[in-house]
Formats: sequence, structure tokens, C-alpha cells
Amino acid sequence: MKSKILELLKKTNTIISKRIVLSIAAVLMLTISSFADSKDDVNKMAMKAFHKDFASARSISWEQNPHFVKVTFTMNSQVLCAFYNNNGDLQAVVRNLVSDQLSINLLADLKNTYTGFWISDLFEMVTDDQTSYYVTLENADKKIVLTSVGTNGWSVYSKTKKNVQ
Repeated sequence: MKSKILELLKKTNTIISKRIVLSIAAVLMLTISSFADSKDDVNKMAMKAFHKDFASARSISWEQNPHFVKVTFTMNSQVLCAFYNNNGDLQAVVRNLVSDQLSINLLADLKNTYTGFWISDLFEMVTDDQTSYYVTLENADKKIVLTSVGTNGWSVYSKTKKNVQ
């Protein structure tokens, strides 16, 4: 489940990072999957669980995917996305970040290890009792997506060469 969510976010991040550097969270959560036509098309167990988990949520939009339900909403002035499986179990909550919201260790590691790169996307994913950070770094030739390893470092999630013409 987590890999499917990450794949959706990775595809979404690729589209967005071409358009806007450090986009707002609402833009980050643009999706390649189709929107549900109405709440009637959304899994009822996921809807019930969401309203219990995020009772104060506002501006709610629903997307039904064959494997999960994605809910984009606003809470405490932040745009968040929650992912539920079709049994109504919360799988992950995602929010966009700016670099100064990272821990000092993670930010310092980025600056020391990836000089010459800029951050084009950064988000936090909370699953169960684990928090992970994903950052997309770019330079003229490459795009690298890293995932945090605890709060002390990064590992490469994906690496692509840019088509330079």
C-alpha cells in the first residue's frame, strides 16, 4: 500500500516540480488518478473513518482509487492528504513542507551532500508511528528523490537524468 501511495506521489511530484518550485500543498497534491464523481462513489468505510479521524477538517475532496481512497482537506490552515485502504484503515497522512521545517540534521546533510542542487519538492509522510520525509533535488542534469533515514540522513529513492537539449 505504501509503495502505491509513494508511486502516486512520485508521479504527482514529477508533474508539479516542472511547474512550481516549492509549490503550496494544494498544488503538491494534484493527482493523476480520476476524481470521484460524487461522494456516492467513495468507499463508505473510508468516509466514516475519515470523519472520525479528522472531525474538524474543512474543504474536503475525495478520490477513489481501486486500492485506496485519497482525501484532500484543510485542517489548522494546512492542506493535508489522507490515504485510506478500502477497509477504512488510515494508511498515511501527507503534507507539503518548506526546507526550514526539516530537522537541523536532515537539512545540514542535504546542504553538505548535495551542493549544486536545489529543492523542487518536499513533503512529510506519516504512516502508523513512523514519519518519513521525501525531497526532490534537481540540478541542470539530474533529478534525485531522497527519503529520510530516521532524522540523521537520506537514502536515494529514485534518480533520473534530465533530457538536456
